[in-house]
Amino acid sequence: MDSKTHRPAWKTLLAFAIIYFVWGSTFLAIRVGVREVPPLLFAAMRFLVAGIVLYVWMAAKGERWPTRRQWLSVVLLAFLIFVVDYGLLFWAEQRVPSGIAAVMMATMPVFIALSEILFLRTQRLTVRLTLALLIGIGGVAVLMSRALNLGDAPLDRAGAVALIIGSLSWSVASVLTRKLPLPPSKVMSSGAQMLAGGVLLTFAAAAFGEFHNFHPSTVSRGAWSSLLYLIVAGSIIGFTAYVWLIHHESPTKVGTYAYVNPVVAVLIGYLLGGEALGLRTILGTMFVLISVVVITTTRAKKPAPSLAVKDAV
Repeated sequence: MDSKTHRPAWKTLLAFAIIYFVWGSTFLAIRVGVREVPPLLFAAMRFLVAGIVLYVWMAAKGERWPTRRQWLSVVLLAFLIFVVDYGLLFWAEQRVPSGIAAVMMATMPVFIALSEILFLRTQRLTVRLTLALLIGIGGVAVLMSRALNLGDAPLDRAGAVALIIGSLSWSVASVLTRKLPLPPSKVMSSGAQMLAGGVLLTFAAAAFGEFHNFHPSTVSRGAWSSLLYLIVAGSIIGFTAYVWLIHHESPTKVGTYAYVNPVVAVLIGYLLGGEALGLRTILGTMFVLISVVVITTTRAKKPAPSLAVKDAV
């Protein structure tokens, strides 16, 4: 991290604004797109284009291409992150409000903490972590419960299960990233993963028959605009800002996007997407965010390795 080099404050503020607000807004853009475009195909178009741009950009700058061994790691991570995690997210947003989807995806640190406790042994199940895990699980229960009369409808169960499986898949990918051989350049690694993910999503879309009923001429300008926004702002600009911040600010500061994105997504979904903002949403969001803050600020027994290279949404 280059902490001594002088840089204009506006660059730092702009980069944080991008990862806070642009990444937070992408959940609504996904929901707009999957109303008209099959979800796996929509995800495939986003990541295939973004992956090609990032990969070609890095290759043009002289970055070394992934080796055969690294490509095997890239494909495995691409399956877990883009096919399972993002594929289920795009599918779930046909059934779940975008803000709630963001809150559910924010439970990723809960699954990572559990894997560190049970498998990696880099965390101990302390009272602090136990309470944090219970609060996070309680937040999900509030969002899904049909027994609680909180004034707004509970979360669609199929959508909720899909989001939980997606979060679990990303946490597995995050653990594997610490052990698998990957390109040293984060941008090259991310571009390769997006490219592989886009290809795998295209095959998945074909396998589920999404090409049969898809007619580009019937898709509205709004859906195409949301796709362009996801590619350019969400993936290319957003990830570039993230990588720049990682090299200039502490990981703790940069990691705050994990707390801010769900709040931004809920507010944008309410203000621009007409999504409900009832007591259930507020309580569930608050519980999940408290859990995430506590878990991510709890020190591991060993220095925490970097997480999986992943475009936020």
